[in-house]
Amino acid sequence: MNGAHALLATLSKNGVDTCFANPGTSEMHFVAGLDDARDMRAILCLFEGVATGAADGYGRVRGTPAATLLHLGPGLANGWANLHNARRAHTPLVNIVGDHATYHSQFDAPLQSDILSVASALEGWQRRTTRPDNVARDTADAIAAALAPPGSVATLVLPADASWGEIESPPDEWPEATRSTTSEPDEAAVRHAVDALRTRKCALFLGGASLASSQLSLAHRVAHATRSRLICETFPSILDRGAGVPGPERLIYLSEFAISQLRDVEVLILIGAHEPVGFFAYPDVSSRLVAEGCEVIALAPPGVDTAMALATLVQELKVPPAPQTFGEAPAAPSGALSTASFAAAIGATMPEDLIVADESNTGGVHLFAATQSSPPHRWMTLTGGSIGFGLPVALGAAVGSGQRVLALEADGSMMYTPQALWTMAREQLDVTVVALSNRSYAILNLERQRVGAVSEGATSQRMLDLDDPALNLCDVATGLGVPSQRVTTADELVRALETSYATPGPRFIEAMLPKGLS
Repeated sequence: MNGAHALLATLSKNGVDTCFANPGTSEMHFVAGLDDARDMRAILCLFEGVATGAADGYGRVRGTPAATLLHLGPGLANGWANLHNARRAHTPLVNIVGDHATYHSQFDAPLQSDILSVASALEGWQRRTTRPDNVARDTADAIAAALAPPGSVATLVLPADASWGEIESPPDEWPEATRSTTSEPDEAAVRHAVDALRTRKCALFLGGASLASSQLSLAHRVAHATRSRLICETFPSILDRGAGVPGPERLIYLSEFAISQLRDVEVLILIGAHEPVGFFAYPDVSSRLVAEGCEVIALAPPGVDTAMALATLVQELKVPPAPQTFGEAPAAPSGALSTASFAAAIGATMPEDLIVADESNTGGVHLFAATQSSPPHRWMTLTGGSIGFGLPVALGAAVGSGQRVLALEADGSMMYTPQALWTMAREQLDVTVVALSNRSYAILNLERQRVGAVSEGATSQRMLDLDDPALNLCDVATGLGVPSQRVTTADELVRALETSYATPGPRFIEAMLPKGLS
């Protein structure tokens, strides 16, 4: 019985039964231990950023952690961007990083690095285990830290000799992680919010667990009874949507428009969210989005029980059930393919219980409105802004849910983590990928204007174009084992989506949009 066996056994004991892995030499005893770990599903990823993004998607749909397995400091660095997204999503995730043997570190081998310093920037739990007998307890502590409300990335660094070393005193029972519970809302904050809802122009600003359908129904009752507004984060971790589910406004991404959206709000009540701020700084634009003089009440910030907060508001305000009105899903479009007809095709064809991983960026500008009345579904967004999340998160969500996942992927962002397609093919996951090919970093054309970088010469423009040479995304997908097709009209997109949803396994659709914003 070695440290690697203890690690796997403790993960299994605590229900962590999936590991997204990109292992190297220091992790080989973990890999060998998989032969005896029948409860662990190990999924090979060809890039660390795919492994970490997949663990993020898994944790978002299940609410429980998957594990990653990464190779030393450079492997952690390769996976860091999607760990940043997971941190911003409050996703529970157990991040296992192999390290050189403890006695080898003194020789400063080429892959030697300060792994804990890299991990500490994720602002979660981290620990380096040095003895095989400590592995089980440290693993349980990592799981407990990952699950502690509101959820976080916990990084366990495992030197090779702690992994291969024999355990001197195997325990009778593998340790269980201590489970924390969410905090109750502060009574003073509840009273303050109730008074504000009765007397002032309020908005409930929702994020985190409050975006589950049951909690959205409570929030809708409060908003309807008090004539308040429901607004959700611009980039929620996972949002229940569709016919029968109350739909909050989504805070607009562009700071200027978000400021206008919030202009008349006198009191913003935070439930599962922090106060919204601008995604970037812009000349002569406020970083704070709420109006001057707007009061912000942190009723249930991340880590506080949002369901209890909303139920308490319902009880204190004595609000009855509220009527809901829902529109109809859009009709299947035909004709030219544009951002509008693309969105209509998505909304018209969505099956019930679909999970959407949205990294469509500028190509998806019409998507939210077009899918609000589609069958009930869940929507995941880019919480941390680090692109390359869409395909890996879709991969992890498919593993974690066993349901059909739709990945909406911009062409530039797709090229960060296309290796996820290979794992989708290998695992035969039910993932439909729609790549929006506009041959441009279109969002940066917009941002260049917004920050006042007005030069539009050929050299700067070439930094934003993706058509010299043109990307052939279908060839990329086919080469990685996923059946693919290119569509150039709305009719073709509708048929391709319907075929994909009816066909087991992954499918790739390259949607050819006009270049740039359309």
